[in-house]
Amino acid sequence: MRTAIIGLPQTGKTSLFTILTGAQQSTRLGTLSARVGIARVPDPRLEAVAAVFRPAKITHATIEYLDTPPISKEALRDPGYLAGLRIVDAFAHVLRLFQDDRVPHEFGSLDPMRDLEHVETELILSDLAVIEKRLERLEKDRKKVKSAELDQEAELLERIKVLLESGRPLREMSLSEEQEKRLRGFQFLSQKPMLWVLNLGEEEAPRLHEIENDFRSRIGSRPRTQVVAVCGKIEAELSELSPEEARQYRESFGLPDSGLERLIAATFSLLGLISFFTGSQPEVRAWTVPRNTTALKAAGTIHSDFEERFIRAEVIAWKDLVEAGSLAAARERGLLRLEGKDYIVQDGDVLQIRHG
Repeated sequence: MRTAIIGLPQTGKTSLFTILTGAQQSTRLGTLSARVGIARVPDPRLEAVAAVFRPAKITHATIEYLDTPPISKEALRDPGYLAGLRIVDAFAHVLRLFQDDRVPHEFGSLDPMRDLEHVETELILSDLAVIEKRLERLEKDRKKVKSAELDQEAELLERIKVLLESGRPLREMSLSEEQEKRLRGFQFLSQKPMLWVLNLGEEEAPRLHEIENDFRSRIGSRPRTQVVAVCGKIEAELSELSPEEARQYRESFGLPDSGLERLIAATFSLLGLISFFTGSQPEVRAWTVPRNTTALKAAGTIHSDFEERFIRAEVIAWKDLVEAGSLAAARERGLLRLEGKDYIVQDGDVLQIRHG
């Protein structure tokens, strides 16, 4: 699962990407040049499970970020640039709230709502262009042959066109599973989940959560979106400190937690992902799967042989395991249960897979 960090020039998005991932490697997606990096997903539950097993190795879940070139009017009209954005699973749009006279803003002043709507409009216009082109083709094909399949596609695209022309992104539209499948190949930009990242100035850091909540109230309820506020300058300084020094430094600004850790957790949630854990003395590990994943598919995430030879999954909630203190104690208390292949794995489950 890939999340593209997007934004106007001079928003601090590249700095946030570097702090998140430490990546310097570049890659090409179509004709789009971007940097790719991996961020570790913070999870105190994993640390608690590891304290039970005391393993030689702890492996966190990870998430992939792309740092794309800044959004501009010219870039958003470049087919190659847009094609690169189409292949990601979500966007993290960095909105500038920090003041710095040395760093000019694209539009000359700070207005995060204006910047948000500007980018949303460009994504919508890009999708409209795709739909209009496809509808033209469908009209020609439907004159040549009668097809219920083509009729259904045309009807759906006309509905979407009306929504987009009203200025609303496709992510706000309720679609059936069949409709989702029909649209998947188009890779519409305005359909992708959106995380708005508010990049604050150092002087605003003590009001970080207040500003974040205020912004949520301003944008209202929007499906498949989240908001998180960070202070890029502070996070850059925190990245160079020891954990204890970082904690003290955060507290000096009245910050109880890391903004970047909340950013990563918000991305994870926005993508519809959960973590389950496996544990032994060699390794305790967090595994990433989509919500509503069955035990059979979760076993395949660990190893393809586990899915092919799956018998049962021994399951316990992470908190129950931690309170019991060991798997043996959990068994004695009847906290471990056997589940079949159709069991829906819950976020935070600890699994022991039985296989042939």
